Formats: sequence, structure tokens, C-alpha cells
Amino acid sequence: MSDSLVIIPTYKEKENIENIIRKVFSLEKEFHVLIVEDNSPDGTADIVKRLMKKFPDKLFIEERKGKLGLGTAYIHGFKWALKRNYEFIYEMDADFSHNPEDLIRLYNACAKEGGDMAIGSRYIKGVNVVNWPMGRVLMSYYASAYVRIITGMSIRDTTAGFKCYNRKVLEAIELDKIKFTGYAFQIEMKFTAWKLGFNIKEVDIIFRDRTEGESKMNKSIFKEAIFGVMELRLRSMFKKHKRVA
Repeated sequence: MSDSLVIIPTYKEKENIENIIRKVFSLEKEFHVLIVEDNSPDGTADIVKRLMKKFPDKLFIEERKGKLGLGTAYIHGFKWALKRNYEFIYEMDADFSHNPEDLIRLYNACAKEGGDMAIGSRYIKGVNVVNWPMGRVLMSYYASAYVRIITGMSIRDTTAGFKCYNRKVLEAIELDKIKFTGYAFQIEMKFTAWKLGFNIKEVDIIFRDRTEGESKMNKSIFKEAIFGVMELRLRSMFKKHKRVA
């Protein structure tokens, strides 16, 4: 039994899903994988189910009825993981923008270096992003700066989606009260953990844009992040978070 579960949400990821699963299972540390699949029309679920026969008790799938949003996919996965004995729970994209080999570094940051949450950060040493157009790089970089100013967090990569949680963090967060579903979800989870007093570590990574499949980024997701940050800050002024001892 592994102490680590990697949650990978999928929608139309047939080009990537088998390769990313096999890569995770090839690592020197054992990780289990949960696919949260949003009814992809391209057969993504069928590929996962075929692989489950080759990786019994290590690969799992939860199928949902439609494309319900990144945040709700992760919340679904978190609840699934907390019902089981996983100590470390990860968020990772299916498209290799997150290098699976960095899972071990995130694990070490939590299991060996005292972190309650570890973030795979693109912005510790300048900008570590490959294959993004300059406009998107600048938008992402300055979005993180904007979040730091509004929230007061010192985290460099506030919108990062490559993370490891110690289970106690997810147990402390009221998951049903997490509001946002896009990039603002990533900010809200970090902000809530920070307000609760958990130790958050950033791990320097290189982010590579997908080469296969379709990007899920759109203007509504970005808009949610921009205006959601202000809402988070306002809500926090009227809500007391019970800080971790």
C-alpha cells in the first residue's frame, strides 16, 4: 500500500493519459493514481480501464457525468482519498506540463522536510516556463504578483496546479465551502491553507506547455481568478480561520 495518491482530472486526454500513468508507475517511489474523468467523448476512460487490468490496486477511476470543472474534480478526488489511508495527496495535470519525476521532490518537501503543503513553483528563480507565448507568461507571472499583493501571501506561484498535500491539510479545510472551480480554485486552496497556519513550501520546477491534446484555459477561467482573489480577501476579513496549533 502506497502512502501517496496522485489525482489527475481528465477531459479529452486520450493522447496523454496512458503515457502519464505509465510514467508515474515507473518512478522509484510507489505512487497510486486516481483519474477523475469527466465523460470525455474521445475514449479517455476506456484507456484508463484497460490499464487498470495491468495495474490492479494502483490505478483507479472515478467517472462523472460531464465536464464539471477542475476544482470540483479535485474536491471529488480529495474526498475519495481521505476515505482511504493516503497520507500524501497530489494534484497533477495529465498533459506532461508537470513532470512526474517532480512528484518525488514534492513528496520529500512534505515527508522529509516538514512541509504541510508543497507547491511545484514556476517562479522561484525567474520564470521557468517552456513553450508558452510571451503574453501568457507575463499574464501568469503578474497574476501571481497581483494575488500576493491582494492576499498578503508570500507564495511566488499562487496559481500553480502541481501540489502535494499532507492529508491533515485537506482534513482541516472545509472542502464543501471551496467556491471556485478554475484557476481561482488553486488560489483559494493555498489561501485557505495559509490562513489556517500550515507550513507551505515551494519546490522549483520547470513547467512545459502541453504538446498533445487541447488546452482547457479560457477567458472565463482567467476572469474568475482575477475577481475571485478580491472576493477571497473580502470574505477572509469577516471569517475567522481556526489556525493550526
